[in-house]
Amino acid sequence: MSTQIALLLGQDGIINGAIYALLALSILLVFSVTRIMFIPQGEFVSFSALTMAAFQTGRPAYAGFLVLGLAVIGLLMDVADDRSRGGWRATRSGAGFLLYALAVTAFTYLVPMKGAGQLAQIALTLLLVVPLGPLFYRVFFQPIAAQSPLVLLIVAIAVHVALVGVGLLMFGAEGGRTKPFSSTVFRLGPAIIRSQTLWVIGLSIVAIVALALFFGRTLYGKALRATAIDRMGAELMGISPNFAGKLTLGLAALIGALSGILIAPITTFYYDTGFIIGLKGFVGAVMGGLVSYPLAAVGSLIIGQVESFSTFWASTYKEVIVFTLILPVLLYLSLSHKTKEDSE
Repeated sequence: MSTQIALLLGQDGIINGAIYALLALSILLVFSVTRIMFIPQGEFVSFSALTMAAFQTGRPAYAGFLVLGLAVIGLLMDVADDRSRGGWRATRSGAGFLLYALAVTAFTYLVPMKGAGQLAQIALTLLLVVPLGPLFYRVFFQPIAAQSPLVLLIVAIAVHVALVGVGLLMFGAEGGRTKPFSSTVFRLGPAIIRSQTLWVIGLSIVAIVALALFFGRTLYGKALRATAIDRMGAELMGISPNFAGKLTLGLAALIGALSGILIAPITTFYYDTGFIIGLKGFVGAVMGGLVSYPLAAVGSLIIGQVESFSTFWASTYKEVIVFTLILPVLLYLSLSHKTKEDSE
């Protein structure tokens, strides 16, 4: 292996690791606040990448109909809840989501996006994909929020399987790829640095810093941190667990959508590509013990490097090598934590 090839592989590993770090952080966030092991995180990545690819090729983007359908179901559930409790607070919120979904879906079909600028396409992609997070929580998880983590995991797997089929219906079996933000190439000695790499790394760092500021400086961020530390105590202090769940999955959807937009110019996406990407983010989260954000980020960067160099040395077994990394971590976690019998 030459130095130039090693530098190129390292560069690809950094790109992949940065994306996996973002997904690992979002998986950790959702699990700590809601106890949901959110398996469908990768669907946000693939849906955003394929939606933007549809905009750039002039094909219809059907993600708006998914948002619209979930908004209708959510509104009906809100009406049923308000009738049982009295009042119209949840119904007003559901009606607002439905009006938003109608407006965004109509805009998608009335305004041609193929000739629009890349910033406009990115903005509309985020407007379509990010609301899926709160809607997923409202429709699939809010009615069973008090169930055990195992039940929530089973539902999350079922949602993932359903979304893979929905993705096939919306985008078809053909792959999609978007135009790069910039095609400039920089040379630094033997290293060739693509400008798209700098975009991915730079925006990933900005997203991580923005999340740190959100959780450390804003009222909503502190409310989510309180919910993650003590759900019952946060509820006693007036923090709505339903609002915390919707906000958390909204942030997860935003992170996933940004990740898809960042790497769509680098790799071809298919309707089921997001699952593998999200699974590698999950491995990074497990390497952080599902509690440590810095360790999850470091683990994700390691996964990116291992995957990149495995592609060169043993491309057939690269997925096996990457997912094998989780075994020593699980062994260490099982040996370092004392087990305790159920009290019942």
